[in-house]
Amino acid sequence: MTADQQDVKVSVIYYSSTGTIADLARTMAEHAEKAGATVRLRKVHELAPAAAVDSNPEWRANLERTADLKEAIPDDVVWADAVIFGSPTRFGNIAAQLKQYMDTLGPQWEKGQLADKVYSGFTSSQTEHGGQESTLLALYNTIYHWGGIVVPPGYTDPSKFEDGNPYGTSHVSAHGAVDDKARVAAGVQVERVVRIAAALT
Repeated sequence: MTADQQDVKVSVIYYSSTGTIADLARTMAEHAEKAGATVRLRKVHELAPAAAVDSNPEWRANLERTADLKEAIPDDVVWADAVIFGSPTRFGNIAAQLKQYMDTLGPQWEKGQLADKVYSGFTSSQTEHGGQESTLLALYNTIYHWGGIVVPPGYTDPSKFEDGNPYGTSHVSAHGAVDDKARVAAGVQVERVVRIAAALT
């Protein structure tokens, strides 16, 4: 950790239905703190109706587990030097809940408050080849419009050849809870995000 890294502000902003992305988001936040950053962990507002949430016990349980976590507001992006967004895969794209939050940032975009920051992303899908890479690429399309600096993990660490996703950390939820491979990948990604954000600030 460098002295500059202690000045880096990181927001981890995510949407999670059944908890996989929430778990990865906590891991991201923990790694950012270990790297010396000041961290905000935020979830975005749930848009699904109660009937949809109640149709899946894990969905309802995750909402209750995270009830005390603050919801993201525009300032959580404006404040940050680096923002790490997390979303499950929805037909190869990010979830509507995260997209809706990002779509509310038009006023900040118009003022240039979203530009020149570091951005990165993480995701999960139910199945292998379930759209993880296309979800992260879709996420980054918005960042390009903002004038953000996309910082993926790439193949910058030997562990990435195990994890296999150069676009961001990802997990297959059908394999069970978030595993050590995904947590190591999160650490590699976050360390790179913090280091590059420190170099730019």
